[in-house]
Amino acid sequence: MNKKFAKGQVSTTLIIIAVVLFVAIVVVYLAIRFSSGNFFQPKQETTSEGQPSEPIYEVIIGDTRFLFESAEDLGSVLSSESLTSTYKSEEVTTEKFIRVIVRAQNKGKNDLKKFSWDIENIVDSVGRNFPPSSRAYNFLPKPNLCGAILKPEFEPTPCVKIYEVSKVSTNLKLEVTALGQNGKKQMAYIDLKLN
Repeated sequence: MNKKFAKGQVSTTLIIIAVVLFVAIVVVYLAIRFSSGNFFQPKQETTSEGQPSEPIYEVIIGDTRFLFESAEDLGSVLSSESLTSTYKSEEVTTEKFIRVIVRAQNKGKNDLKKFSWDIENIVDSVGRNFPPSSRAYNFLPKPNLCGAILKPEFEPTPCVKIYEVSKVSTNLKLEVTALGQNGKKQMAYIDLKLN
């Protein structure tokens, strides 16, 4: 009877040690990721030689194809003269405004519903997120076609957004979202040709 009890204790002890080791490994891994500042940053792809991969300027999510068109550093002032806007005013920041144009195309067989795709935040090399600037609304084209219905294989539709971004931010990427094949929202990143 004592031998059976001892064998049960040994098995229980081994399971407890295995669980503790697993938890310790997970904690160490997360601590390393947090301390390097890369936990929330999208991973940069590398080639087999360890070199950074080529920038990504086109992605496909589900039936939505995203094509990078341009990213322009507008400086610290948005004005009707700099953007050929009919809006007669200006917005000023201590940082910089960036205008991004991405085109979306439907590669499927049916219309893509309104708001099934969009361009989201800009993310920098340390994971800082910059959402589209609400102060730039009057400087966007009218109508702005972000999230518009996409007909199959029509010419790519432009989406224009303006962001307020820190001057120290580098290696900027743009989040793009669309409905995937499973019908759920998915995200990918497009590189911006800015430093």
